[in-house]
Amino acid sequence: MSYKSDIEIAQATTMQHISAIAQKLGVDEKYLEQYGNYKAKIDYALKASLMAS
Repeated sequence: MSYKSDIEIAQATTMQHISAIAQKLGVDEKYLEQYGNYKAKIDYALKASLMAS
């Protein structure tokens, strides 16, 4: 059985904008620190707001 390498998996996918992924997960844009279109950091304040609710 042969497994695909990391690069083969990455090349076989279509990248999605990080804001679209965050929207699907219910993460408000105010918690995102975007680094281009495809990656971001999520503000730690999101955890605090989720714990409070």
